[in-house]
Amino acid sequence: MEPQRPPLLEVKGNIELKTPLIKAPSRLPLPGSRLKRGPDQMEDALEPEKKRTRGLGAAAKIATSRPRAPPPTTVPQTQGQTTAQKVSRKTGPRCSIATATVLKNQKPVPAVPVQKPVQKPGTSTVPPMVGGKKPGKRPAWDLKGQLCDLTAELKRYRERTQTLNLENQQLQDQLRDAQQQAKTLGIERGTLEEELTRVRAQAEQGQHELKNLSAHVLELEERLGTQEGLVQKLQKEQLELQEERRGLTSRLEKQEKRLQASEAALLSSQAKVESLQQETAAQASLLTEREERLHGLEMERRRLHNQLQELKGNIRVFCRVRPVLPGEPTPPPGLLLFPPGPGGPSDPPTHLSLSRSDERRGTLSGAPPPTTRHDFSFDRVFPPGSKQDEVFEEIAMLVQSALDGFPVCIFAYGQTGSGKTFTMEGEPGGDPQLEGLIPRAMRHIFSVAQELSGQGWNYSFVASYVEIYNETVRDLLATGPRKGQGGDCEIHRAGPGSKELTVTNARYVPVTCEKEVEALLHLARQNRAVARTIHNERSSRSHSVFQLQISGEHSSRGLQCGAPLSLVDLAGSERLDPSLALGPGERERLRETQAINSSLSTLGLVIMALSNKESHVPYRNSKLTYLLQNSLGGSAKMLMFVNISPLEENISESLNSLRFASKVNQCVIGTAQANKK
Repeated sequence: MEPQRPPLLEVKGNIELKTPLIKAPSRLPLPGSRLKRGPDQMEDALEPEKKRTRGLGAAAKIATSRPRAPPPTTVPQTQGQTTAQKVSRKTGPRCSIATATVLKNQKPVPAVPVQKPVQKPGTSTVPPMVGGKKPGKRPAWDLKGQLCDLTAELKRYRERTQTLNLENQQLQDQLRDAQQQAKTLGIERGTLEEELTRVRAQAEQGQHELKNLSAHVLELEERLGTQEGLVQKLQKEQLELQEERRGLTSRLEKQEKRLQASEAALLSSQAKVESLQQETAAQASLLTEREERLHGLEMERRRLHNQLQELKGNIRVFCRVRPVLPGEPTPPPGLLLFPPGPGGPSDPPTHLSLSRSDERRGTLSGAPPPTTRHDFSFDRVFPPGSKQDEVFEEIAMLVQSALDGFPVCIFAYGQTGSGKTFTMEGEPGGDPQLEGLIPRAMRHIFSVAQELSGQGWNYSFVASYVEIYNETVRDLLATGPRKGQGGDCEIHRAGPGSKELTVTNARYVPVTCEKEVEALLHLARQNRAVARTIHNERSSRSHSVFQLQISGEHSSRGLQCGAPLSLVDLAGSERLDPSLALGPGERERLRETQAINSSLSTLGLVIMALSNKESHVPYRNSKLTYLLQNSLGGSAKMLMFVNISPLEENISESLNSLRFASKVNQCVIGTAQANKK
């Protein structure tokens, strides 16, 4: 069963179905078979007349030259179609529907009988057209007959015109009725469209209300589900609370029983508390006693540590041979030998043998020059393959002595290019394996100070970095306009009765970690005086002195200690060649070399005077020894690194360095005393 359509949609459908009717050409029922002919058929009917007219003489030409009316059969049909088209354009689809309906229901108009013309005497006997057929062709000389035929034809056309006029009048009446009907249908259509709009608006409003109601229903369903879940949760919690209540009730009963038992045991516990308080007091006294013992052990550790360092020697000399660098010639075998230590190959070496051929003796005798062997003994010898961490491991205990309150001074001595700066500072690239003694010593000091803070010791550190160039003190930590300038820094006592020495106009920077010290080393490396020599492309032409003033305090015991840690990178020790021609640049290098050798000689004299316990020690003969006098004599501990080159061309300078280091190694300074207050 088909669903019932709304009346408004049914009316709209009927209108849409009737609309295509206006596209078909209008075919009005006209009376007579002649009215159904088109203009082409009427031309064919008139063709014999034209032919006859061409055959006439001058009279026929005059008669035919008159204007003839157009074929009447074409007028009504064309006019009707034109009128219908105009009406359809003006009234639109509504009028077209009405016109199509009227034309469909119109009845054919009966044809008006055409009277046959009466043939007058004397006219042609040619019969007129019968049943729409053309009469027989008159002879050319029968003009009168032809005229009669034309007259009869004209009469027929007039009658037909009257008939068509009547039909036209009827069609106009029908057209007015159709227009009136179309107007009525237009009004009705407008009413239906308004109703359709209203119904659509009502439908949209209903759909909107339906959506709102659906959303409200969903919201209510969701709230209902939430409420149901909440109810279930509350019911579950209620059951749990009831269960918990029962458990608490049972526990309460047990607790009451236990309380009664505890009250009974409280009396006995009070007696135990009194005994525990007595034990606590005993433990506190024991803790105090153990702290005292720990402090005593720390003091004993420092004493034993210092004794161990003294047994090793307050003046120690280490020898380090740098490796062969890329591009340098390989030294001949046997040039440098490292005999094993006293305990065998497992012990680190302490001896060094240097072989040298005597060319003068070989030339005089004509035989190959003999080889002279030089043997040296030091506290420790580091072959070319030794790493930076191995070197620092030997001086770590000496750095610890600085924290214990003993002045410590570490030198790096040797010719230009023997690796002194690498030993003290390392490579600036940031590789941890290539760090020198200064950054490693700072890391060790800060880590040990952090450990000692747990025992009540608080340490503070102040760093300074200066260089001595041509007996002029320069501040390597200077910035701004004072950067790279000397002459304004002088060495003075800190106070009238003080033994501490300070450098005026030099920066003393408090430091708390090794990162801050690394920044100071980077700044000093940029400010240090260097130059090119015959032995090295970039040679240090000054003595650099890095000092870290260490101050420790144990506030609870009223103990204080302080000592400087001095790390010195000496300038290259080179002998002068008097045979060289000196230009302006060479003269400057000559003055630098003379100042360097003079200060190094003074350092040797100071060490010898301290070893011989002379009454006068020439500290003031050099700015270097004057600045380091508190780190050289008295309670100071000193370590010298003699750095040599493995190349055969540097054998003479290496021998001079080793001989100087051997003299220093033979010196013995008195027992060191800690700087305590």
